[in-house]
Amino acid sequence: MNKETLKRVIEVAAGREKADVVLKNCNIIDVFSGTIAVGDIAFCGDVIAGTGHYHGITEYDGTGKFASPGLIDSHIHIESSYLSPEELGKLLVPCGGTTIIADPHEIVNVCGLTGFDYMRNAAKNTKLSIAFMIPSCVPATPFENAGATICAADMENPLGHDDVIGLGEFMDYPGVISGADGAMDKLLMAKKFGKLVDGHSPSVMGKALNAYAATGICTDHECATVEEMHQRIACGMYVLLREGSACHDLENLIKGLTNDNARRCLLCSDDRHPSTILSKGHLNEHLRLCVANGVDPVTAIRLGTLNARECFRLYDRGAIAPGLRGDVVLFDDLEQFHVHSVFVQGVLTAHKGAYLPEVVKYPTDSVMGTFCVKDFSVEKLALPLKSDKVYVIDILAGGVVTGKGTATVGRDDKGNFVYDPQAPIAKVAVVERHKGTGNVAVGLLRGYGITKGAIAISIAHDSHNIITVGVDDGDMAYAVEALIAQSGGMVVVKDGQVVASMAMPIGGIMSDQSGEWVNEQLLKIHNIAHGELGVGEDVDPVMTLCFMSLAVIPSLKITDKGLFDVEKFDFIEIEVEG
Repeated sequence: MNKETLKRVIEVAAGREKADVVLKNCNIIDVFSGTIAVGDIAFCGDVIAGTGHYHGITEYDGTGKFASPGLIDSHIHIESSYLSPEELGKLLVPCGGTTIIADPHEIVNVCGLTGFDYMRNAAKNTKLSIAFMIPSCVPATPFENAGATICAADMENPLGHDDVIGLGEFMDYPGVISGADGAMDKLLMAKKFGKLVDGHSPSVMGKALNAYAATGICTDHECATVEEMHQRIACGMYVLLREGSACHDLENLIKGLTNDNARRCLLCSDDRHPSTILSKGHLNEHLRLCVANGVDPVTAIRLGTLNARECFRLYDRGAIAPGLRGDVVLFDDLEQFHVHSVFVQGVLTAHKGAYLPEVVKYPTDSVMGTFCVKDFSVEKLALPLKSDKVYVIDILAGGVVTGKGTATVGRDDKGNFVYDPQAPIAKVAVVERHKGTGNVAVGLLRGYGITKGAIAISIAHDSHNIITVGVDDGDMAYAVEALIAQSGGMVVVKDGQVVASMAMPIGGIMSDQSGEWVNEQLLKIHNIAHGELGVGEDVDPVMTLCFMSLAVIPSLKITDKGLFDVEKFDFIEIEVEG
C-alpha cells in the first residue's frame, strides 16, 4: 500500500469520502468482542475501511444477513480434492472459504520442488488466498519410494518467500522425539526464518508429546480423543478440529471444547473431495456441526477465523475491522450457515453458490508425465505364503487408522493365496511408479468388500505409487496397465474390461478438469465399485484405498517395499509369527 492509497483509506474510514463498496444493514459478527451489531461494512479498495454507517459508490443490501470474516481452513491438501488450485478455489469460495493453509506434500512427493513451484504459481490464478507450508517429510518415511527427497537445505529458498508461512505437518514424529539429525536440521531451518511448524503426532502422549512440543511444533490435526486434544493444548499447541471426506473427528473433539480452551482450537479439512464440497460445503459444514453440537455460533466462527489468524500469524485478516483484508461472508443464518454472498478483498466474488470470476489456469507442463514403471507383470501379483495364518490390514470405520488383524486363508498347490468368495479378504498391492525399481508389494485387505474385478489408483498417500485392490490377478494387472496408459488417476476393471476411469494427468494425482466434472466421474466410479464390484456401501472405494499405504498412521499399512507395522515402525512378514 502506498501513501496515496493509505490516505484514501483514511478518508473513507472517516466518512469524508464514499467507500468503493458498502454492505448495508448487516448483522456484523465481531469476533474480537464476541458480539453482533447491526451496521454497514465499508470497503476501500481491497481492505475494510470501517464499520458503522457509510455510503458507497456501490451498495449491497445485507438486511437480515450475518456478516462473518472470511473463513480460514487451517490445514488442507489441495491435491486430495483431485483438483488444481484454480478449480478448488472455484468450489471453496462460494462456501465462504477465503483463505486456506495448504501443505502440498502430495505433489512434492511426486515432483519435488518443481511441484511446489507449480502449486504456488497456480494459486495466483484463484481468488482463494492460499498460504503455503513447505512439506517437511518428503518422503514421509524411508520405508517407501517417492518421486523426490527434500532435505533441510532444499527448504532454505522456499522458506524465504512471503507466501510460504512455515514447515508442513511433521509426520516423522519418531524422528523428532528421538532427536534424529535430519529432523533437527529441518526444524532449525524453519526457526532460522522465524517460520511456523505444523504437527502430526497421532496417539503421542505424555513425555513423548512433551518432547515433540518442545521443538516448537505448534499444531496438531491428528487428535482422535478428547484426552489427546487436552494434552496438546496443555503443551501450548493449537488443536485443529478435522472434518474431511475420510476423517471425521470434529464432533468427537467438540465434547472437549470449553469456554477456556476454545481459543486454542481451529477448523480444518485436511482432505476434502469435490463430492463432499458440492453436497455438504466446506468450513460452513464445520460451523453447522459445531452449532448442532451446542457450540455458540460466534465461538464456532472464531474457530474458523480469529483463532486461525492468530495461530498462523495472518494478522491482515480473520476479523471485520478497519485496515484488514476485505474478506467477508454473508450468511443467511447462524444454524445452517447458508452462504448468500462472499466478498474477497472488497469485491463480490461468489453469490448464491456461484463463483463469479473467470477461471484461468496456469500451465501444467512441468508436472505431467510422472510415471516410470519397470518390469510390471501379472506374475508379480502372486502372493506365495509359507503358512495359512496371515496378517491382514483391517479397515476401520470413520478414519484412516487401520487394524492389524489375523486370518486363516486358503492356498493353492503352489502355496499361493487363493481368494475365497465367502471371506471378506482381497489382495492389495503397491506398484512403485517413480524410479523404475520394479517393486511390487502384495498384502491382504479385509473389510473393503470387493467381490469382483479390481480397482487401481495412483493416489496412494504419501508417495503416490500405484495401489490396486482386487480378487483376480488378471483384472488387477489390467487395471494397473490401463492406469499407466492414461497418466494416472483411477481405473475400475471387471472381467478384463475397463468399466470406469478418470484420468488425472497433473502428477498422476490431480485432474485438469473442473470440480463438477471430477464429481461426476467419481460418482460413476463409486456407483460401479459398490454396485458391480461389491465394495461395501460404508466404504469409500477411492479414499479408503488411497490411505492403505500411509505408513505414518497406525496400525498396518503396505508400501512398495512391503507390509509395514506402524506401531513397530518396521516391516513384518505377512505370515503370523509362531
